[in-house]
Formats: sequence, C-alpha cells, structure tokens
Amino acid sequence: MKNSIALIFFFITLQVPPAKAQPVFEFRAVWVASVVNIDWPSRKGLSVNAQQSEFVHLLDMHQRNGMNAVIVQVRPAADAFYPSQYEPWSEYLMGKQGLPPTPYYDPLQFMIDETHKRGMEFHAWLNPYRAVFKIGSSSIAPSHITRIHPEWFVSYAGQKIFNPGMPEVREHVARVVKDIVSRYDIDGLHMDDYFYPYPDSKGNDFPDRKAFEKYGSGMKRADWRRSNCDSIIKTMHEIIQATKPTVKFGISPFGVWRNRTKDHDGSDTRAGVTNYDDLYADILLWMKEGWIDYVTPQLYWERGHKLCDYDTLLAWWNQNTYGRHLYIGHAMERAGTNAAWRNKDELPNQIKHLREYPTTQGSVYFSSKSFETNPNGWCDSLRNNYYALPALPPSMPWIDSIAPDKPVIEKLNDGINRLAYKGTKKIKGYVLFTVNDNLEATYENAQMVQLIVYGQAGDIDALKWFNLKKRLFVSTVDWNNNVSDWVEFK
Repeated sequence: MKNSIALIFFFITLQVPPAKAQPVFEFRAVWVASVVNIDWPSRKGLSVNAQQSEFVHLLDMHQRNGMNAVIVQVRPAADAFYPSQYEPWSEYLMGKQGLPPTPYYDPLQFMIDETHKRGMEFHAWLNPYRAVFKIGSSSIAPSHITRIHPEWFVSYAGQKIFNPGMPEVREHVARVVKDIVSRYDIDGLHMDDYFYPYPDSKGNDFPDRKAFEKYGSGMKRADWRRSNCDSIIKTMHEIIQATKPTVKFGISPFGVWRNRTKDHDGSDTRAGVTNYDDLYADILLWMKEGWIDYVTPQLYWERGHKLCDYDTLLAWWNQNTYGRHLYIGHAMERAGTNAAWRNKDELPNQIKHLREYPTTQGSVYFSSKSFETNPNGWCDSLRNNYYALPALPPSMPWIDSIAPDKPVIEKLNDGINRLAYKGTKKIKGYVLFTVNDNLEATYENAQMVQLIVYGQAGDIDALKWFNLKKRLFVSTVDWNNNVSDWVEFK
C-alpha cells in the first residue's frame, strides 16, 4: 500500500485534540497473576464454570477500562495452565499439582479464544526459573521436574530454583517455550523479573558454586551468571523465530538496570537491588541484540521518590530502548499505601508524563485484582478520560510491516453499510475513524472510535456519525496491528 509507511508513522505519533489526548497506537495491558491465586483463579479448586466465568468477567472489566491486551501467568512454578508433556497441571487450578480440570478443558486455549473474541492480545507469561514456590507447603506432583531431576535445582530463600548455570536447565525451559509457541495462537511470550532470585534477607549467596566450577570457563562468577541469562534469552528468541516469528517476546524487568554509582550509563538512582548486579539480567544487551521485542520495566515508585524517582527512570528507559518497544509497568496495587499513593493524581500524572515521550508506547498494570475496587477512582479515570477512546497496540515493523488490503463497504439502506474483506492476509478486524466536518480529512485530524473484530457484526450506521458533523472512515488491521489505507463512508 502506497500510504502504509506514512500511516504507520502517523499512528505512532498521532494525538487527538487536548481534551482527549490519546494516541491511536498504545499498548494497554494488565498482568494477570496465577501464582498463589493472586488474580485468577481467585482460589484453588473452583469449578470449571466458576473459573471460566471469572476470566470472562476479568476480560470484560479490563476492556471497559480501555485495555487492549492481557499478560496471563500460565507457568508460575514449573507447572502449567495447559496440558503439557513436560510439566504437571498447576496446583492453583484444582488445588493439587498434576490434577487436571474436571470436567476437562484447556484453560490456556479458553483464555486465548475469549481474549481474541474481544480483539485483545494474549501474552503468555512464564516464570523462567521458579520451581517450588514454598518448600514444605507447595503441592508437588510425582511427575514434577524437581522429583525427576533434583540435581537441576537449588534451595534458596524457602524456594526451589532451577540452576540457570546448567545447560540441561536451559534446554528444559527451551522445550517448554517451544511447546507453547508451536501449539497455541498466542500474541506474545512474556517473562518477568525473576531470573537469578532476589537476594534473601540474610544476605546468603545463591548456591551455584558447583555449577560455576564445572561450567565457569575462567569467567568471573557474576559475568558467568549474566552469560547464563543471556543464553536463555537468546535461545528463546531463536525458538520463536524458528517456530512462529509473529509472536512477540517481552521482558518485564525490575525497574532499575544499574545505578549510576556503579556505571556511568546507569540511572541516577540508589536502588538496593539492580537487574545487572543482583538478578544478573543485562536487559540493555538483549535490546541491543534484538533478542526481545519489548521491555516493560516495573516502575513501581511514585514521582519524587527519594531513591528511585519515577520521572528519572522514565527518562532513562526512554534513552535506552535501542529501537524496541517500551511499555511502562505501573503499580496499581500501591494505591492508598502511603501519602504519594493516596494522591488521586499520581497514576494519571504518570500516564500523562509517559505520553510526552515518542519512545514510550504504552503501559502495563499490576495487577488485575487491583482494578476490582476502583482504587482512587483510577478505573473511572481510565475509562472516561485517558482510555476513553480505543487504541491498538503498536505495530512492530521488524516482525511484519505489510499492511492488509483495504476493506470493502457494501451499501445496504438508510445509511446502513456492511463491511467486507476480500484480502488473503489474516486480519484482526476493522478500525473506524472519524474526522470533524470542519477539518481536512487527513490522518492528523482523525480519531479512532471503534474496533470491530473480524467475523463479528460489521454493519455500520454511518448516519449516526454524519448527524454529529463527522466524516467516517474504515481501515482493516492485522494481528501485528498494521493498518490498511482507509475508505470513506458516503
């Protein structure tokens, strides 16, 4: 399409008039945690009907709040929310690890289907190295990998952790990832901040000396640990590219890469823990090498925090994206916890500030259950103001930059039009845009007003918009959020 490059550039930078200052392309997502039933399911042992009803309610709530994606934890502790030949069913489903849902269904497939029905993206969230959440109380199935290969694990801070320094461990995680990517129509694969574990309260070092002596190859121990994390991320990238290259790969690291006191390239912060020095996750390298498609730093501090100021970190991450997408992680759950988070303007100001950066493409919120009580009225703020107009996740041209064919408008009667698509590329649906009658019909003057999911009702009452003194246009959009040339309703 001759206008596709200009259109993509426009959508990345477009903002509507000040009263509705919202970009057309913006990633808006929520983390849905399953570990210890934080978000979903709400407790162990729910009936299948209750599990499914809760998830549908969750999706509907977030869609009303303007979200266009969910990031759902499907592997919290070397277990699975789907049938797997490598790991047992999660205890957080039916209450006992290895026990499938009864009557049987595939929770992951169900969640993907329900999410896609709404035109939203589904990102499968995996915890890479946690194997037993709490030694002594977590349910452990006979088929769990800690029972089959106990030599792959170490005990640390009350948990069992995969030893990232062992090649067998990285191979196992790679098999799990390939299985998910090959069997399920996920939009993204997501890993969180738990690479090497956070230091325990007693200051004990992670007990991997034997593996280091065997595989360290003369490296410093910290460099060796970072190389182990580099290896698993590079492997994940290669698996996705070989198996299903349309799947996005993202990481949500701790909010500080490194303090400037340790590295002149670091942020002007004084964090007690950092990705590079304590979790051995060199996020910047992964972006430089193109191994990940997006990064979502967990900026869970308020603006003006004495050690880790939100504004300082927002600026730092925007200076270090290396062409990859940056989505900011917000701590919705912190509402009301101190004076800063009792301020109703804290989250809105964070959103307004990140939108000032063309290199920030969206937000992710932790966690889903925080939205249930409308803390500080923030759900109302999102629904009625900041996310009042819909948005599409931003496209990733390095994955796919080919726009689909434009739609066909079939006139019926009384201003009713039916949308059709004659192209061959798989599309997400149709996007409606309006332009005020008194403005030139350019992309700069347009607002996105609706996404119609392909295959669902596509009849449009154009007269409704004409009566509001607006011109109406429609484009098709594919699952990488490339948008076609638009067609005007007459």
